[in-house]
Amino acid sequence: MTAELLIQADKLQKNFGKLAAIQQLSLHVSAGEIYGLVGPDGAGKTTTLRLLCGALLPDAGKATICQYDVNHQTEQARAQIGYLPQRFSLYEDLTVMENLRFFAEVRGLPTAEWYPHCLKTLEFVGLAEFSGRLAGHLSGGMKQKLGLAAALVHRPRTLLLDEPTTGVDPVTRQDFWQLIIHLVGEEGVAVLISTPYMDEAARCQRVGFLRNGQLLAEGTPSELRFRLDDRILELRGAPLPLLRSICQADQDVEDSQMFGDLIHLRVRPGTIPQVMQRLQQHIPTQGAQLTTLRPSAPQLEDVFIAFLQPDPTPNQPAGEANHE
Repeated sequence: MTAELLIQADKLQKNFGKLAAIQQLSLHVSAGEIYGLVGPDGAGKTTTLRLLCGALLPDAGKATICQYDVNHQTEQARAQIGYLPQRFSLYEDLTVMENLRFFAEVRGLPTAEWYPHCLKTLEFVGLAEFSGRLAGHLSGGMKQKLGLAAALVHRPRTLLLDEPTTGVDPVTRQDFWQLIIHLVGEEGVAVLISTPYMDEAARCQRVGFLRNGQLLAEGTPSELRFRLDDRILELRGAPLPLLRSICQADQDVEDSQMFGDLIHLRVRPGTIPQVMQRLQQHIPTQGAQLTTLRPSAPQLEDVFIAFLQPDPTPNQPAGEANHE
């Protein structure tokens, strides 16, 4: 049985003067699904989320939330949305519970409805013991959890999360994702999340790569990684800057990136054996030491970097990876 589509964008277009911020963008997110939107700064991720929640009006195209047209049935659509922007506006001189009360009453919820739900929500996000603490005295990670609690105060069916874990510590990032996964698995919430972290993108059922306001490709993480299958080499040795310079001079090496103590090379299709042979012969003659050179499974970071190149298609036309 096909899951219900809860978030839909159909050929959205948004211009700011002469800048085409969003160009013919279409995507959908089903109940019980996490969709990750990734791309460089300025790609249009925040604009996309603002269009979907009705904070911005599109110049063309249509957005629907739970079958409600965001532009023409705005209040009905917003009632289904939990939105957490990059900079969540807390009232720092109010307590945690007072903040939730404010957001609940803005939604028009009676006390008998919002209060018991907020108690459960604070327990869920791990803030129950801090309900009386001033929001201004919370850590950055706790503020993000309060932001999530505020987004959940009216029991939305969809969540729009704009880089919610940026700047928080790794433990809080892990906690935050466990909360999201629980909401999706237990309550069937549809989540659209923008993130700069590829390890977070790998947690999503589907991922969309956005650049210059265009959705270049989408698919499951495994489908996207498959685009660079048999095109990544892993290299170790010393000194790394010299090794990278030598590799970049090879005719079949499209890109090289340092990841800690190793280098990932992206090569032209079908050239791994030739590149390996040339580098094994050439590197020792250039005063560098080669420790390891072997084919490697592509990571989402490799795909992301490939999409930032002038030709955004690592292996096949955008959109072909989505076989669902």
